[in-house]
Amino acid sequence: MTPKLALGALLSFLLIAGWFAIQEAAPTNTEGLTDWVSFEEAFELAQQDNKLLLLDIYEVGCKFCREMEETVYPSPAVKAIIEQSYVPVRIDGNSDNPLVWKGETIPSSQFAQEMGVSAYPYTVIMTPEGQVLDRKRGFLSALEFSQLLRQYRLSQSS
Repeated sequence: MTPKLALGALLSFLLIAGWFAIQEAAPTNTEGLTDWVSFEEAFELAQQDNKLLLLDIYEVGCKFCREMEETVYPSPAVKAIIEQSYVPVRIDGNSDNPLVWKGETIPSSQFAQEMGVSAYPYTVIMTPEGQVLDRKRGFLSALEFSQLLRQYRLSQSS
């Protein structure tokens, strides 16, 4: 094999492998999933509709984040509870995307740090005033997740 042919084969392999890696890491856009709201809009909507905020703090490329996105959030039980009682927000915990928190513009990664994120996925349930009611680290099954959401939905209405 000539050096040019070997180099061409190596470059082709790297391009194909890189493409597959990007496809694996990219968040999916599956129809019928939760309608995510921006962080800034969420507080206003939650106050207007008397709902809690559900923050899904994720990391691009996270296997369990993707599994929650593909199997937990589309679950009819989970989706119904979210639509009825929560304003859902997705935040990339490693991003420098700015968001406004307590009157200050900070990177999403700093917000994740302030929430105590140590692993992904990380779920935060919060009042429209920004009070954290609960935080859960890691993957939750649809049953576990719907139980968590019901717990706070019920306590909210009491």
